[in-house]
Amino acid sequence: MVNVKVEFLGGLDAIFKKQRVHKLTLKKNNSDDEPVTVGDLIDYIVENMIEDKNDVEVFLQNGTVRAGILTLINDTDWELEGEKEYELEDGDIISFTSTLHGG
Repeated sequence: MVNVKVEFLGGLDAIFKKQRVHKLTLKKNNSDDEPVTVGDLIDYIVENMIEDKNDVEVFLQNGTVRAGILTLINDTDWELEGEKEYELEDGDIISFTSTLHGG
């Protein structure tokens, strides 16, 4: 089981009831011992936090976070941390920031 803070920034909060910060407690397969990854977090977000399933495409593309959404793990680009394979730790802060803006 892991406790993390998830932030949706840059207008991305619009698909999460305009709530920018969420504190989550996650466990994998109902096990307290099995590590929870960012991939598991993304699955949780899609399955439990995006109410309008039409909005999933705003967040995901081809099974991963959409291009144009900067994903940070504790203020570090997730590409440097292993992306979806990163094992979450208590207190981690995962930020998703949309860099796409309409004109």
